[in-house]
Amino acid sequence: MSKRNYLGMDLSPLKHRDFRLVFAGGTISGFGSFITYVTIPYQVAKLTDDPVMVALLGVCELVPLLVMAFVGGALADYLDRRLLVRGGEFALAALTGVLLINALSDKPHLWLLYVIAALAASVDGLQRPALEAMIPRLVEPEELPAVMAINSLGFQIAQLGGPALAGLLISAVDLAWVYAFDLLTFAVSLTCLTMVRAVPPPPAADRPSIGAVITGLRYAKSRPELLGTYLVDINAMFFGMPQALFPFLATQLGGPKILGLLYAAPAAGSMIATLTSGWTGKVHRHGLMVLIAAAFWGLGIVGVGLSNTLWLTLFCLAFAGAADMISGIFRSVMWSQTIPDHLRGRLAGIEMLSYTTGPLLGQMRSGLMAKTRLGVGGSIWAGGVLCIVGCAALAAALPTFLRYNGKDGLAQKKAADEAYLTANT
Repeated sequence: MSKRNYLGMDLSPLKHRDFRLVFAGGTISGFGSFITYVTIPYQVAKLTDDPVMVALLGVCELVPLLVMAFVGGALADYLDRRLLVRGGEFALAALTGVLLINALSDKPHLWLLYVIAALAASVDGLQRPALEAMIPRLVEPEELPAVMAINSLGFQIAQLGGPALAGLLISAVDLAWVYAFDLLTFAVSLTCLTMVRAVPPPPAADRPSIGAVITGLRYAKSRPELLGTYLVDINAMFFGMPQALFPFLATQLGGPKILGLLYAAPAAGSMIATLTSGWTGKVHRHGLMVLIAAAFWGLGIVGVGLSNTLWLTLFCLAFAGAADMISGIFRSVMWSQTIPDHLRGRLAGIEMLSYTTGPLLGQMRSGLMAKTRLGVGGSIWAGGVLCIVGCAALAAALPTFLRYNGKDGLAQKKAADEAYLTANT
């Protein structure tokens, strides 16, 4: 029997040692990374006072990510996934060290912030597919919905605490100390990853090549339910991601001290949704739930754009975060339950593009629209409206996704894994 706490969250996957280590290391490292995630845009805004220059960070991250996510996915299906994840942590720690040194200089270099953003995105593209492909190997298949909720909880703890602490640190100490805190968290994550046992590739793994990448793309194209998860998330994030405007929204609502609250509010809503996520394991119409939740995300963003008070803005951001969490749980379950293990790394790379390109492009959209007569608030609420319209259009265009049943997807994955093992052993 699964053990659930009084809030209804299934914690049984934590009995697996390696999963506990990955969860603990990722949560602590993520806490520090979210501090830097807030600090870099703030530093750019402070140096330029231009929302488009802040949004340009997203473009710098997008270009290398489009390439490296495919490379990382192919490597994750051929090499020990644990080694790839650990190598990525080392590289990200080194980049944070460069940010610290830049902040210590009398005149920090603006161009270096964009270079670091691009390099960090490249490393993330190499590391993330291996991490996402590794986790299902550490638990039982039937535990995947609970695993997604637990991982999401760790992410939300980092997303909630990191930005909130960042706002306090930014207003109280030099930016170098802010980056130094992030650097310290990598020591913990690297220790945890070193203790994780090896996660070797599947038998007869495909060598990294353009052909191997194309194989993954063909598989994704052949599964309408996977395409649906990608398109719904891209739609929601492209139109409804206003984070590039947070430094300017903070100026309107109370100054730098509340910047961290704006970043943390969606995580607060996400955490509430996660802690009460026990019911998600009983739902099998995953595609329908993804669409409904994405539309509610857009509704929350509309509220953010129309609000002119801090408490209402934070409430709407928390509401949107809760909706995004529900969408994310069901999308992650669909990915994990339908993708054979020998393709998991490559498909994780494609998934990464779907949930990262939308926000990065969305930041540029929001920044450009804020420069028009709509202003900051208008850019935000207009994006939310377009998100809702897009969800309705996708529901009409993707009937197979709308009808997807998780029981059927899990059976198809099991058959595909067995067929692959039979053919390669």
